[in-house]
Amino acid sequence: MSTTEMRASDEERDRVVAALSEHMTSGRLTLAELEDRVGLAFEATTRGELDKLTADLPDVHPAAPAARKPTRWIVGLMGGSNKHGRRRVAERVYAVAVMGGHDIDLRAAELESEDTTIVVVAVMGGTDVYVPDGIDVEVGGFSIMGGTSERGSRRGPRPGAPRIRILAYNLMGGIDVWRLPREAKDLPLKQARRVAKNAT
Repeated sequence: MSTTEMRASDEERDRVVAALSEHMTSGRLTLAELEDRVGLAFEATTRGELDKLTADLPDVHPAAPAARKPTRWIVGLMGGSNKHGRRRVAERVYAVAVMGGHDIDLRAAELESEDTTIVVVAVMGGTDVYVPDGIDVEVGGFSIMGGTSERGSRRGPRPGAPRIRILAYNLMGGIDVWRLPREAKDLPLKQARRVAKNAT
């Protein structure tokens, strides 16, 4: 029997998951790619299946500085933005919407840290934040004549998942945090929201 046909242990799966997480924080994998590969790692029965998950990645070394400048501020005054696609996200991000709004889609984001804080301020405006449902999400903050809602998938985060803290502050505004399941990872936001509402 070849090495690749040998059955994988829980310790070997955990090592692969830890390596994948480090590749995500160094910018080689997006959040959605990380969640896909982690799901496959937990399902893997052989060493060969685990090896395939890191075959296109270099050996893990201390992370070099990322070439792309991370997003730290998202500001909309009487307007808004649609932040999506592959981009670096700083350990702490500030998103401000005054009489406007933002769509902040983190499915393809590369996080600088496994513990990320996003401070969202909505004044007579609104913001939607989208995260994969395998991520550990904490929502806090307060509202005055407004509100914050958590929507979409109710599946629990996977053990050891990166954590995103969303601190939502509303003044006559609203913030929705959407947890999108894996099957919605490539869909446009409107369709992804529909899939998320039906996820269990």
